[in-house]
Amino acid sequence: MGAQEGPTLIASVQRAFRLMEAVGAHEGGAPAKQLARETGLALATTYHLLRTLLHDGYVRKLEDGSFVLGERLDALHDVGGAQTRLTRIRPTLGSLRDDLSAAAYLTFYEDGEIRVAEIVDGPRAPRAELWVGFEDAGHATALGKCVLRELDDEARQEYLSRHRLEDLTPRTITHRTELLRRLDASSDAPAVTDLEEYSLGTVCVAVPVYRGDTLGSLGVSLRADGDRARAIESAVERLLAAADRVTRGLSLTI
Repeated sequence: MGAQEGPTLIASVQRAFRLMEAVGAHEGGAPAKQLARETGLALATTYHLLRTLLHDGYVRKLEDGSFVLGERLDALHDVGGAQTRLTRIRPTLGSLRDDLSAAAYLTFYEDGEIRVAEIVDGPRAPRAELWVGFEDAGHATALGKCVLRELDDEARQEYLSRHRLEDLTPRTITHRTELLRRLDASSDAPAVTDLEEYSLGTVCVAVPVYRGDTLGSLGVSLRADGDRARAIESAVERLLAAADRVTRGLSLTI
């Protein structure tokens, strides 16, 4: 038997990262020749990598010819931060799933759309069949209606002007006036329910959460059979406690 081979490494990627580390070490920027010396790369290789990184936005060239890190890295940092925050609050979603034997969902209202950020389910708590995207079903889901309830009138009307109230089940609310009336008259506020409006056989409950100034909703899906009223009451109690922990977890910056 021969010696076990190590991982296959791509040298050009390693060189590019080494070069970006060198660029990042100079807040005011550094010229290509200096970066080549610091990284031990050939000058021609340094220029080639810098052109590629410049084209893709990972570095930026200043007027004096020196290089600094580009805005594309800021975007990556933001994505990494969002992933870190989700990792931080997943145990809370997992506990909610286990306590209620129900799949847990987290959404955020971003760029005028209600988007699912996380779903935590399991064999004993299967997720609802997402047969229509949440972006097109905000009027029929507890998660979406929870967000709509928290929006001000202008933002709510703007959202509804861009989304048809599609008839997804016989229980779906398809008239804007009636939808708004029910949102404002909800007796379980801040909790909002979906009573088989998205999918027959499934009821959902959701409460608002926040990631800084970004509005979202935290919810669970339950089977429609059994003592539905009691199941919803129990879900609301646990959701409110979990929502507080989720909001605090998403607000941490470290």
